[in-house]
Amino acid sequence: MRKGTRVESDGPEQFVEDPLTEVLRNGARGLIAGAVQAEVAAYLARYADVRDEAGRQMVVRNGYHRERTIQTGVGSVPVKAPRVRDRRAPEERVEFSSALLPRYLRRTKTMEAMIPWLYLKGISTGDFGAALGALLGKGAPGLSASTIVRLKEQWQGDYEAWCRRDLSGQRYLYVWADGVYPGARLESSGPCLLVLIGTKPDGSKELLTVEDGYRESEQSWKELLLDLMRRGLTLPPKLAVGDGALGFWQALRQVYPETKAQRCWVHKTANVLNRFPKGVQAKAKAALHDIWMAETKANAEKAFKAFVETYGSKYPKAVENLEKDRDELLAFYDFPAEHWQHIRTTNVIESTFATVRLRTAKTQGCLSRATALTMVFQLCRCAEKSWRKLNGTQRCAEVIQGIKFVNGIREERMAA
Repeated sequence: MRKGTRVESDGPEQFVEDPLTEVLRNGARGLIAGAVQAEVAAYLARYADVRDEAGRQMVVRNGYHRERTIQTGVGSVPVKAPRVRDRRAPEERVEFSSALLPRYLRRTKTMEAMIPWLYLKGISTGDFGAALGALLGKGAPGLSASTIVRLKEQWQGDYEAWCRRDLSGQRYLYVWADGVYPGARLESSGPCLLVLIGTKPDGSKELLTVEDGYRESEQSWKELLLDLMRRGLTLPPKLAVGDGALGFWQALRQVYPETKAQRCWVHKTANVLNRFPKGVQAKAKAALHDIWMAETKANAEKAFKAFVETYGSKYPKAVENLEKDRDELLAFYDFPAEHWQHIRTTNVIESTFATVRLRTAKTQGCLSRATALTMVFQLCRCAEKSWRKLNGTQRCAEVIQGIKFVNGIREERMAA
């Protein structure tokens, strides 16, 4: 395989099947069959007491649907979905639909994520058959160039509809903001993807928006935030978490001035350490850690003062970089301690975009704006399913109500 974008191959027939992969594929087929049988058994048990006048069950097995092939991470797996017959009157019948094998399922969710990831890596539409064949086994049926084109068009439509969705009545306690630079070259110069992830009142995290902008500029962020407001997001978040990019913070103050600011400690630590010689960085990092891991704001202030006194004379630029954001770095102390782990950094965005950031060589191809946004959107929606809720979800309602927290503890609880 040549470094960069293309997969060199004369065709799927050159791919070699190994015995272990075949064992895994057969094992997957058995596991799927067993899981679906258990699902059907549970469904029939639910209607076991529904019988006719002769005592016969009205909801029974009825053979299998035609065999189909599902594309999975271990290759093509043939499966048969069972059928269930409901002999009651038409108005009383309930149709069985397998949650594991929906009627139109042709590829697993991991496959849905693999396609946009390969696209961003620069694999051209015509090379997808060879690339996926190398990964999934001989032929990779159902994933031809025409199929990829249809999927891309469908996903682009999904993204455009998502960008227009109504946000009226929606509420987000916290938002994480960052500008992400994709690994693939885009058709315009200086682009970046502006990403917002929000926390809903139940503590779950949701992709709020992903849009292109020009180098995280104030104007780009302002247009994005105003668009959210026009679509109904009029209730300001309680806290916004981001790095030191001035564009976002200036735009936030204009659109949602009530929202408090929290600087990301991961970004700030990296920025400060860059101003130290390598031999001093480990010790300075430990001192920074003492600040943002302090149990109270008073202890954090003491650690902050100690850092300034220790390094201020020798490394003034490093200390100046830290001091200028003192209030924003310690804002999290005014929110529930259960949430601190989530709101001190932008890790939720960093981890999601680990495979999209500029970490690899430039691709040979050049993606259009629409293609890049569509593929990144698909990757984010796949990742969204694995985002965990905030710790202490019961505190979310208290934050919405405006209850005051001191050092992460509800003020009323402290007084008691």
